[in-house]
Amino acid sequence: MLEATDFRSTKIPLNNGVGHMPALGFGTLIPDPTITISATKDALVAGFRQFDCAERYRNEREVAQGLQAGLAVAGIGRKDIFLATKLWNTNHRPERVEPAFEASLNRLQVDYLDLYLSHTPFAFQPGDEQDPRDQDGNVIYDHGITLLDTWRAMENLVDSGNCRAIGLGDIGQKELQLVYEAARIKPAVIQVESHPYLPETELLEFCKEKGIVFLAFAPLGHGMKSGPLEDPVIAAVAKRIGKTPAQVMLAWAIQRGTALLTTPKSKAHAQENFEISPLPQDAFDEITGIQIRERYNTVVKTGSPGFIPRGR
Repeated sequence: MLEATDFRSTKIPLNNGVGHMPALGFGTLIPDPTITISATKDALVAGFRQFDCAERYRNEREVAQGLQAGLAVAGIGRKDIFLATKLWNTNHRPERVEPAFEASLNRLQVDYLDLYLSHTPFAFQPGDEQDPRDQDGNVIYDHGITLLDTWRAMENLVDSGNCRAIGLGDIGQKELQLVYEAARIKPAVIQVESHPYLPETELLEFCKEKGIVFLAFAPLGHGMKSGPLEDPVIAAVAKRIGKTPAQVMLAWAIQRGTALLTTPKSKAHAQENFEISPLPQDAFDEITGIQIRERYNTVVKTGSPGFIPRGR
């Protein structure tokens, strides 16, 4: 469990010695371009310093606009934020990795990334169509490429100097271990769904053992109804300590040693999600003891994120 007095400034070291990742991160999966700009700016002004993007979200340009506006208001520079984006499945072939990376740099209007992740372990048919499907609606996979092939091309990005760390998204422990053991440059971060209903405890322990940052997306359970945000244990803890259920769940995630991504779309929610502090030990233990198990995004089985509309 993480010992800290102020989760708002907590940073986790990366295993390759190139810096630290702020534990509190802002995820940019926002379909509306205008809201993407305003929410990104508001998150930065509220205090968020880790920003997670993706080629697949098709809004890296809008994220760049929001970051530039937020940096100006906050009076800080590029070096003061931790910026990541992700390689999409259709670009897993080694010869497509660097062009995809450079295209993201261009859209984000930066000359380096703090972290570049493979979005999922699945290789799709290469091309401009992000969601290639056959006539029956089934995903067309690229079976001629392995994740290790893609990883080696990502290692070359680190060698080039404008990619400081690399990692893996939506990965299970078995697949992660295979890459870890074969990698010349070890994964610095994995990004997976995790919340009190999906703690991924064994995977987290493996990451701690190997010095890999465990970055939890959907730490609030995607806000699904009848999900962890409405769990009676979490509601009772929140009432007892004078916090919101969201603040309680985000604090629990950081306290157990993970980084996290949350996507507040308003100034008020950005401030709420940023203003978190350590939980009393009994409250932490109560949340850890929740026995419900539920995954909300089936991306780990197919490579197709369940919360990104087809065609976007």
